[in-house]
Amino acid sequence: MAMHNPPHPGEIIREFCLEPLHLNVTEAARALGVTRKTLSSLLNGRSGISPEMSLRLSTVFGRSPEGWLRLQLQYDLWKTRQHFDVDDLKRFEAA
Repeated sequence: MAMHNPPHPGEIIREFCLEPLHLNVTEAARALGVTRKTLSSLLNGRSGISPEMSLRLSTVFGRSPEGWLRLQLQYDLWKTRQHFDVDDLKRFEAA
């Protein structure tokens, strides 16, 4: 089932990972083994969760890598559906 207007995964990371642990961006970036700029870009919605980042997030904060990637996929699909019209496309039917 598609989620209505899901949050960017960066919002989830900030709210459910950084804030409860009282981590700032620099501390979290260090724990994840990425630059502050890389994590800041993710937290501010300018980049998404890659497979590599999903492994890092899973190791440091828990949840499966697949779970982190699903959050990104849900967000990406919702955003795409807002701007992409598929009404003119037709399904191929087997003969």
